[in-house]
Amino acid sequence: MNSTMAASSNRIMLGPLVAAIDQGTSSTRFLVFNARTAELLSHHQVEIKQSFPKEGWVEEDPKEILQSVYECMDRTCEKLTQLNIDISNIKAIGVTNQRETTLVWDKETGEPLYNAIVWLDLRTQSTVERLINKTPGRNKNHLKHKTGLPISTYFSAVKLRWLMDNVTEVHEAVLSHRAMFGTVDSWLIWCLTGGKKGGVHCTDVTNASRTMLFNIHTMDWDPDLCKYFDIPMEILPKVRSSSEIYGLMKICSSLKSGSLTGVPISGCLGDQSAALVGQMCFQDGQAKNTYGTGCFLLRNTGSKPVMSDHGLLTTVAYKLGRDKPPCYALEGSVAIAGAVVRWLKDNLGIIQTSSELEKLAAGVGTSYGCYFVPAFSGLYAPYWEPSARGIICGLTQFTNRSHLAFAALEAVCFQTREILDAMNQDSGIPLNQLQVDGGMTSNRLLMQLQADILCIPVVKPSMPETTALGAAMAAGAAEGVSVWSLNPEDLTEVTSEKFEPQINPEESEFRYARWKKAVQRAMNWETTEPICNGNEETSIFSSVPLGFYILGSMLMLIGAKYIAGHKHI
Repeated sequence: MNSTMAASSNRIMLGPLVAAIDQGTSSTRFLVFNARTAELLSHHQVEIKQSFPKEGWVEEDPKEILQSVYECMDRTCEKLTQLNIDISNIKAIGVTNQRETTLVWDKETGEPLYNAIVWLDLRTQSTVERLINKTPGRNKNHLKHKTGLPISTYFSAVKLRWLMDNVTEVHEAVLSHRAMFGTVDSWLIWCLTGGKKGGVHCTDVTNASRTMLFNIHTMDWDPDLCKYFDIPMEILPKVRSSSEIYGLMKICSSLKSGSLTGVPISGCLGDQSAALVGQMCFQDGQAKNTYGTGCFLLRNTGSKPVMSDHGLLTTVAYKLGRDKPPCYALEGSVAIAGAVVRWLKDNLGIIQTSSELEKLAAGVGTSYGCYFVPAFSGLYAPYWEPSARGIICGLTQFTNRSHLAFAALEAVCFQTREILDAMNQDSGIPLNQLQVDGGMTSNRLLMQLQADILCIPVVKPSMPETTALGAAMAAGAAEGVSVWSLNPEDLTEVTSEKFEPQINPEESEFRYARWKKAVQRAMNWETTEPICNGNEETSIFSSVPLGFYILGSMLMLIGAKYIAGHKHI
């Protein structure tokens, strides 16, 4: 009896709560935190289907994304009620999201005009090559001085350009001033604040900085960049800070989460920025690495954007208030991390669940000389090589699926080592330990491997949901909400686990050198689509070298006949 009373009195003492919508590439979550202690009280997660209509294409259904948010909110509210926690204590909601993924919808009907084109998607490779070829000296960094980014398939502007050029509904909606463009955060905030009935069309500086249309110095959309990609500025969302009240939730009263109506949405951060905030990396030089679908290493560089000489991106880390200064970061982006686990499960069927991978790899404890470069979407940092493709090399008759599982985990670690090396070179101050978070960090073998391959300790917080925590912190600290203090002395101490390197550095360097060799083998594999003739058949002349070879051979034959003919005269 006493324990029940104690529990209920504890619940009464909870104080203000803050929720976060975490919409990632492979799943959606809704999480509720105690604003005073940063404790996670309840959450729910729903997987998101990805579709691959053609090779290199990756899409998601915007309506399914929205529905998954409603489902997660409903189920979490149910769980809170069961825990006897009052939902009306939720004072604010933050949004964090997969970045760059591109959507266009009709503001009059509220309907999406095409599937969301996911950040990993490669359909714009020919557009990117054409844009780079147009630049002086064929320079992929032509826009970097304004955007901090190379011209790449990764960012939103080229995806939006593709939609405008190839989807009739999008083209027509743009012409008739009905189109709205947004990344996932914009779509969710617009829908959750009323949609076609007065929804707020906005984004935050961190998401805007990943479009290639945003000037990271003026902190706004850039008219010259919009002209460069021929994108009308009227379809773009309004850029706001990462921590302010954007609008109030409007939810159908028949839903369990209907009681969230009227709660302000007051935090918005791209997922990697949110993880930086959630890991409390507020000082210049602090860094974190997130292991999700991809792998993203961000290092806070303070109030000035630092340009990389080693293939890293310059991005906006956060702007925690309308009148606060922006903070910048250097970012190393790896396209395929957790996605390699999904590929081994869904495409090869060598595991049934993600957790099986660790058991399988731990069973052999080595890749036995097998190296796996999962360049499914080309290579991102530090190479920015869209023509690279996945490769598995060093196979022998002895190699089995366990070695392949181990090689897949090592691939995540080697890719992190590459971006960490680039970051250390750019900053001149090597990191002496790596703070980590994200879904894959539950794999203890991966964490140990990472420490071994980096030759520095890896530190993992005991509460892994740092991305959602960052969005909740931004929402709770917003002016007009003010239930979460971001003053350094008020931030709660995070408990964590440390993985120390256990192999000698020579072995680590040897394995890393072999990995580099494998990466070179993966390069320049794929060029843009071959030219087809009218019958959809590929012409041999679509390959320029082959064309020259055949024409040259024909000319040599004609020449030889001509000379032979002259000899007989």
